[in-house]
Amino acid sequence: MTLRLTDGESAALKARADLEQRSMQEVAREAVRSYIEDRSRVELLDRVLDQELPRYDEALRRLGE
Repeated sequence: MTLRLTDGESAALKARADLEQRSMQEVAREAVRSYIEDRSRVELLDRVLDQELPRYDEALRRLGE
C-alpha cells in the first residue's frame, strides 16, 4: 500500500513523529488503528440504537411533549 499525503499533511506527520520520537510510519499506523476503532464503536452504537429505540418510541414521544 502506498499512502500519498499532501506536503502539509506530510510535514504535520513528520512534526508529530519528531515530537514523539517515533517514526512517521508508527504514528500513521496508530492513527489508522484509532480511526478504525472509533468508527467501529460509532457503527455499533448506531446499530444498537436503531434496534432498541423503536421499543421506547411512545415513551420518548410523551417525554418530548
